[in-house]
This record gives sequence, structure tokens and C-alpha cells, in this order.
Amino acid sequence: MSTTTKHVQTVFSSYPPQAREKVSYLRKLILEVAKEIGITDLEETLKWGEPSYLTKYGSTIRIDWKKKAPDQYAMYFKCTSKLVPSFQLAFGDLFNYETTRAIVFKLDEDVPEKELKQCIKAALMYHKVKNQRLLGLGK
Repeated sequence: MSTTTKHVQTVFSSYPPQAREKVSYLRKLILEVAKEIGITDLEETLKWGEPSYLTKYGSTIRIDWKKKAPDQYAMYFKCTSKLVPSFQLAFGDLFNYETTRAIVFKLDEDVPEKELKQCIKAALMYHKVKNQRLLGLGK
């Protein structure tokens, strides 16, 4: 998958320029990780109006910027999964978390790319790694 769907493109276009750049960067990381780990069935769609990424053995990843919190954007995960709690155990306060559902970034901060890519990998392979210690993070 390399092209953005029309519906997802519309959402990205609705963001202010700085937010669009940051959320587009998260999308780029998701696509890079999927390619690196050999995922060929990554689907890009909208869920709850947010750009979302799904694959057969993974847990859905959503990314978004919201008007009600204009200085931040986030990567969302299924809140009933072990994903965010495992990220917290593996990476501590490296990230800002929103309960068990998201990693939240400030528009003016740098994203810890290496560690975030590990989180993305765990999500994209969730059904294969959910029984591993810390979902295989930190290896």
C-alpha cells in the first residue's frame, strides 16, 4: 500500500499545516514498519473519522489531530489490548500516554522514532506477539 485513499486524504487536508505534517509523519512510520516486517495486506481506511491502519495479524492503529486539543496529535490503539500498558512498561516516561488507548505527542516535540517504530511493529503483529513478554518490545 503506498497511496492514500481519497477519504483519508480529505481528513489529512482538513488539518492545519503543522498538524498535517506531524500526522503524515506518523503515517510514514506505519508504512515503513509494515514494509520492514513484510506486511503486504495493510489497509488504510477511516474508523471513527480517523486515518486507520489494519492488517490480518495486527491490532488497528489510528492517528489523528483534534481541534479540541490543537497543540497535540496522537497514535491510538485498541484500549482493551495489552499494547499501551506494555509500551509504558518498556519505555516508561519516554512517551506521553492517554490511559490505555494512545501515545500523545506535542506538535513542537521530536518523536522518539526508534522506540515508536517498535510500538508500531508490536501493534501490526499484535496477534502473533500478544503472549510474549512485553510483546517482544526492547529486543
